[in-house]
Amino acid sequence: MNKLTALLAGLLFGVGLILSGMTDPAKVLGFLDLTGAWDPSLALVMVGAIAAAMVPMALARRRSRAWLGGAMRLPTRRDLDRRLVGGSLLFGVGWGLAGICPGPALTLLPLGYWQGVVFVVAMVAGMLLFRVLQSRGGD
Repeated sequence: MNKLTALLAGLLFGVGLILSGMTDPAKVLGFLDLTGAWDPSLALVMVGAIAAAMVPMALARRRSRAWLGGAMRLPTRRDLDRRLVGGSLLFGVGWGLAGICPGPALTLLPLGYWQGVVFVVAMVAGMLLFRVLQSRGGD
């Protein structure tokens, strides 16, 4: 049941990305272009997503078990460390250059867009590099 629920949630998320136009790198880059033809639609999608998540998150904080029976595991850390800041900067630079982030990239894969393939290959390479550096005792 958990895998089916995860699949359905992923499909719903992907359909939402497609319908909102967030799989189009030009739309994302238009949002980041503050001095040109700025496109505020990404901000509207973000505000809508935050608003839609507020009630379920508030309910989740009050529960000890998830609806499907597993333990409720919500983030507890609130501090900013070097890894978080560095990862955020790296993500932001990649997002700004490509106009794609992981969710839309995975949505673009089955649609056959080469940009999604390139992004996902680079993302997986970055994850593997992180594992190698982490296993060597890197911070």
